[in-house]
Amino acid sequence: MSTGIAQLARTLDDAQRSATATTQLGDALSIEDAYAVQREILRLHLQRGETYAGPKLGFTSTAKMEQMGVSDIIVGFLTREMELPAGQAISLAGLIHPRIEPELVFRLGHDVTPEAGEDAAALAARIRAAADAVAAGMEIIDSRYENFRFTLSDVVADNTSAARFVVGEWQDFPRPLSGLSVEFEIDGAVVERGVSDAILGDPLRAFDQLAAMTVKYGFVLPAGAPILAGSMTPAVYLEPGQHVVARIESFPDLTVDVA
Repeated sequence: MSTGIAQLARTLDDAQRSATATTQLGDALSIEDAYAVQREILRLHLQRGETYAGPKLGFTSTAKMEQMGVSDIIVGFLTREMELPAGQAISLAGLIHPRIEPELVFRLGHDVTPEAGEDAAALAARIRAAADAVAAGMEIIDSRYENFRFTLSDVVADNTSAARFVVGEWQDFPRPLSGLSVEFEIDGAVVERGVSDAILGDPLRAFDQLAAMTVKYGFVLPAGAPILAGSMTPAVYLEPGQHVVARIESFPDLTVDVA
């Protein structure tokens, strides 16, 4: 690992830990180097005693791509310390400019390890077969960059703006996931509406994208991993005192109160 990669990782890690926005890295950083920065940030998290949980997909919906001005799907990492208990009030302490969005979350019933020479299509089929549950979820994102603005390489290096996540009641999987209506409500008012097919045209395509990125960048897929499939609506700014409800057809409502 180059000194430059390590320094960029420390800069972003320090920005997250101090809740102080930093300047953008810019287009000079390649996507490959951005993922190297992300891997080093994960190493720093693990070094501090956190536990790797699993991967998360980002920018899987056109609305989210348009909102953030990017056009490529990305993958980041989650640790168990990022997960917040469903039904408990959450604090925004330690976050810079948090936003929240509704997601579908898959759970892996067992480890999935890419095999030598395995292509993405075969790996995708094995990941999908390993998924034993799905739930409504919410992700709190928090770019560490000034003004919540970034290039594609910026956001990849910054672990796809990952900050916190909440998972609702697990439901058996497989189950129908296409064409489900979505309402995102804050303080009793619907602020965003969508449909589950906002995720890549069909939420099951998340497995294809995850497999392709795993083959390319070596993401780890352990048993019990929560896989965030991406948002179904644009993200909404989060403020203290709010009551947030993610209402996804055929799933129990998921609520979050902000302290």
